[in-house]
Amino acid sequence: MLTLVPTPIGNLEDITLRALQSLRNADLILAEDTRTTGILLKHFEIKRPLASFHIHNEHQRLQSFMQQLKDGLNMVLVSDAGTPAISDPGFLLVREAIKNEIEVQCLPGPTAFVPALVVSGFSTDRFIFEGFLPQKKGRQTKLKQILENNCTTILYESPHRMVKFLEELMALNQPERQISVSREISKKFEETVRGSVSDVLNHFKATPPKGEFVVCLSHEAA
Repeated sequence: MLTLVPTPIGNLEDITLRALQSLRNADLILAEDTRTTGILLKHFEIKRPLASFHIHNEHQRLQSFMQQLKDGLNMVLVSDAGTPAISDPGFLLVREAIKNEIEVQCLPGPTAFVPALVVSGFSTDRFIFEGFLPQKKGRQTKLKQILENNCTTILYESPHRMVKFLEELMALNQPERQISVSREISKKFEETVRGSVSDVLNHFKATPPKGEFVVCLSHEAA
């Protein structure tokens, strides 16, 4: 069986009892970064075999792990934080397991965009999750498409591209578009900055962005 186990996006105490039980019962834990997952396991005094499974090796290691699943191994997949396969590795393994009629389950748990959306104050009855934008090719085209959405749009962005992203929105004539930017969700320095694109840009120019960011973009101006 393959079990996808969400891990805390900040505070380690956010993990569920069921997630801990799945980790303890695993024959093998596939981790995006074994060092990061090792810290989590050590905190909860869990000692199970670890193997790396990330964007750079998932194609090469897929069939090896599939064979182990076919052999009856109880395998758990985790990412560094949040739910596996949401802007993280996991999709390929899940798809292959389903093709081979291997039982797949995903436990409920942390996903960064949900709390960011809820605290944005924007409409939650309908939204689009875009994940990370292309870094170069197709980025402007994607941004223009997003601005045509008639519902809330959610994005992930890195701290070193946050100001650039806001400047790109300004260049697309969106200074009054309402935006909510959450960072370090569930961590000590958790913060949400809300307002117009121009106001939020001024904030992050004065306060250099740090941490992991979730951006919620309203389909309406102020």
